[in-house]
Amino acid sequence: MAAVSGVATGEGLSRIEALLGSDASLLTHQCRTIPRDTLHLPGPDFVDRVVAASDRPPRVLGGLQWLFDTGRLAHTGYVSILPVDQGIEHSAGASFAPNPAYFDSENIVKLAIEGGCNGVASTLGVLGSVARRYAHKIPFIVKLNHNEFISYPNAFDQIKFGSVKQAWDMGAAGVGATVYFGSEESKRQIQEVSEMFQHAHELGLFTVLWCYLRNAAFKTKEADYHLAADLTGQANHLGVTLQADIIKQKLPETNGGYNALNFGKTHKAVYSQLTTDNPIDLTRYQLANCYMGRSPLINSGGASAGETDLKEAIRTEGVPAADEGRRRTSQRHPGRLPHERDHGSVIRPCMAPLYGAPDLKNSCKACFVLLNASSSHGIRSGSNSCASRLSSSHPRQPPIAVAANAMMITATPGYE
Repeated sequence: MAAVSGVATGEGLSRIEALLGSDASLLTHQCRTIPRDTLHLPGPDFVDRVVAASDRPPRVLGGLQWLFDTGRLAHTGYVSILPVDQGIEHSAGASFAPNPAYFDSENIVKLAIEGGCNGVASTLGVLGSVARRYAHKIPFIVKLNHNEFISYPNAFDQIKFGSVKQAWDMGAAGVGATVYFGSEESKRQIQEVSEMFQHAHELGLFTVLWCYLRNAAFKTKEADYHLAADLTGQANHLGVTLQADIIKQKLPETNGGYNALNFGKTHKAVYSQLTTDNPIDLTRYQLANCYMGRSPLINSGGASAGETDLKEAIRTEGVPAADEGRRRTSQRHPGRLPHERDHGSVIRPCMAPLYGAPDLKNSCKACFVLLNASSSHGIRSGSNSCASRLSSSHPRQPPIAVAANAMMITATPGYE
């Protein structure tokens, strides 16, 4: 595995352990459920080694390779993508008012480029408005459906905002979509996404699917089974069935959704042999449902808790980094830590060891990450927490997490 430039060693690990406190044991956990050697691990040769054996057309392979070969992390096997489309999900005012410069779509793309990201994911409007200036400089990923949040009463339904042809016309490298698995509308969404992804592959675009669960019955007084490993794992399995090239899923916080909700089909081995209560083992089960990693799995983080956001950001990175077979994003929004730039200096050396230091070399080969520049203090994304703050003094100045993106404090669009 190629080491990321600027990697720290023992000092960085010590900082991580101090911040994690009782959760520091995650860094030394050894997964003994699904063997590492049965997984398809990421690396700079991932497209040649794994994807090239599929039925994906050559242009799709080329688009994925371009993603791997762009930005600060080029040729390392790691991916950092800036996703910003929260103006649809949470209103433009809620998303951009704290930093009005980002009402201007060009600043979103500039942020991705100056942050050294591998790609930028956003809406048809955002990317189309600057396509002639930037589509040849950084891979565009056009999100084609959204849950608009202005209808009253609010509903939770992903509807089409654009077409694959429009993404192809602007020069995009890939397209993205969301399915709310478990919802009443999911059957229609599955059919729509299936058609979109088929068309995308025919035109040479790679595909990214946000495989979220959405059903009021999944949340009980005992637990929120939207975050159950068994249910989210099945959502992932449906996603790769639709031929998603990359799967995005939330980090699991519980398990046993099938049994607790008393529906569907499962097997006792899922709980006795393939998972434990450890979050690393739960995420590995999610990955197993992505054809054992043939489709990379990206995970996001959880809700903002204020003062503990830095700890949670690092914890969410540490879970997959300690798992030998994971690809990872932590969905930490750069806006809810205090203003001091010291947090960037903490994050930068702290996170680097997870992704390149020799003593964790074997455990960090399976990491796909997205870098999030969305927050209530700049670009908002759902209710998730952040790793840093967007600069309010200049829209072109990357947030601390972007400037330190060798650590990959990261995220995906906030359809929470």
